[in-house]
Amino acid sequence: MTAGAVEPGEAAPAVATRPTVRVGAPTERRNPLSVDLDLMSTRDVLSVINEADRLVPAAVAAVLDEIAATVDLAVTALRGGHRVHYFGAGTSGRLGVLDAAELAPTFNSPRHWFCAHLAGGPDAVWRAVEDAEDDDRGGAAEAAECVRSGDLVVGLAASGRTPYVLGALAASRAKGAATVLLCANPEAEAARSVDVFIGVDTGPEVVTGSTRMKAGTAQKLVLNMFSTAVMVRLGRVYSNLMIDMVATNAKLRGRMISILMEATGCAEETCRRALNEADGDLKTALVSLVSGAGVTAARAALARSAEQVRGALTLLAS
Repeated sequence: MTAGAVEPGEAAPAVATRPTVRVGAPTERRNPLSVDLDLMSTRDVLSVINEADRLVPAAVAAVLDEIAATVDLAVTALRGGHRVHYFGAGTSGRLGVLDAAELAPTFNSPRHWFCAHLAGGPDAVWRAVEDAEDDDRGGAAEAAECVRSGDLVVGLAASGRTPYVLGALAASRAKGAATVLLCANPEAEAARSVDVFIGVDTGPEVVTGSTRMKAGTAQKLVLNMFSTAVMVRLGRVYSNLMIDMVATNAKLRGRMISILMEATGCAEETCRRALNEADGDLKTALVSLVSGAGVTAARAALARSAEQVRGALTLLAS
């Protein structure tokens, strides 16, 4: 079920009798390159979409400094025992849910580190919840209940004006949390009300107003970069290898062995033996093999270095 859709047999809301807002964000403007899209061949439709998508990485590259500042805020928050929150609605909110959901399986990060809040609640993952994104008080109330001083709150809104998101950001700021707004509107008025503003200039969509397209793609790229960089800074990556993982299936158990072989240059059997001796803990096995120390010493060094592999290796070498 897509945003704005209704369940089969359900009456659509009467637009003319309900409050309306005409949004002037770039994502709502008409794209001159896709006029008469419905008259094009299938191949040409795909070509137009593909050409539009090629603009997204450059738009993201223009805001790397702002993304870096957001990463630093998140690392500070998490190292201080605090959390990162995503507040969003519609496609933006769903992408926040997806990013938060993928971090624990990928990096074995504590589930409470990243919290995703979606206007309309869990049901809004699958269908549009009427007027949920317009509820600034709902966003503020949810933030007031769960955000604490020292947390980082990232608002996700393609237009940069979604009331639910702005309400959550305002309440979070009042609680003493750092705030960030990620949107596809570089001119969003809310830019002045947050600590970091990430306005990705993706321009008009191929299908006017369909922010699941370029704006959504940009947001997915930014969130991937942001959360991955946070995990790198927190020591959950060694070189470019995932080292904080739980082997829950045969593929991941094989990946653990491959990572150890890549990181240490040791033979497969040596890596299997080290992993067994470390009770399946990849980081402990890695530190033990690289340093030559026993498993007990490797585990102790990791504990003393806040689970940082390079820090543990430095301790064992001194």
